[in-house]
Amino acid sequence: MSATRYRRFLKLCEEWPKDETKKGRDLGTFLRQRVASAFREGENTQISDPEKCDQMYESLAQINGNIYRQRFPRVRDTSFTGVTVEECRLLLSGTMQNTDEEKKGLWKSLMQRFSSKSPEDIPEKPAEK
Repeated sequence: MSATRYRRFLKLCEEWPKDETKKGRDLGTFLRQRVASAFREGENTQISDPEKCDQMYESLAQINGNIYRQRFPRVRDTSFTGVTVEECRLLLSGTMQNTDEEKKGLWKSLMQRFSSKSPEDIPEKPAEK
């Protein structure tokens, strides 16, 4: 029976998308590492709690199949911050660390969304002596 579970998890790992922009922080990479550590002996691995293993597989398969996205469609593709999906991907990818001007521009735009004062009205920190 563990051979069947092992094959199901391997198939899930193959289907799970890998996000190249999130090196070292990708959920697909983490999932592959967890499956490798949980099934060290491959098909011969003895599973201590088969029910929990099956439940975990079903949950991951539902996430991978976008079951909840289809069941609960979103009206808009933004979050409570008003940041679009593409802006969010850009922020999470780590590519925003390129220049200080890009950081400053994004910071100002986020401050404008959440603050009643404009970023120009907020005093800069004085230089320490």
